[in-house]
Amino acid sequence: MEKEKVLNAEKETISLMLALYCHDKHGQIKELCEDCRQLEVYAHQRLEHCQFMPEKPVCAKCPVHCYQPHYRQQIREVMRYAGPRMLTRAPGAAIRHLWLLAKPDSPRVKQIRARLGE
Repeated sequence: MEKEKVLNAEKETISLMLALYCHDKHGQIKELCEDCRQLEVYAHQRLEHCQFMPEKPVCAKCPVHCYQPHYRQQIREVMRYAGPRMLTRAPGAAIRHLWLLAKPDSPRVKQIRARLGE
C-alpha cells in the first residue's frame, strides 16, 4: 500500500508540473500537447519501475539516471520551469517535494551511492 501511495503522489506531481509547463509554454488548456503527453507516459512508466520505491528520492538526489538522455533533457526543462511556480499553483505538491529534497537518503539509496563511489 505504501508503495502505491508514493507512486501515485509522484505521478500526480509530475502530471501537475507537465500541465503547468504545457499550459504556459505550449498554450494548452485542457489537455497536454502530444510531446508533453508522451513525456508524461514515459515518466509514469519510469516511476512504476523505480527500484527505490517506496523510499524513492527526488530525481535531483537519485543516484540512478533512469531516463533516456532525450527524455532526461525534456524533464529537466519541465522541472526547472514548473518547480518554482508550483509554490503558488500547487503548494501542497511543492511543499511535499521540498520535504523530500531535505529528507535523508534511504539505506537503499546510500548503498547504491557507496557502490557508485559518490
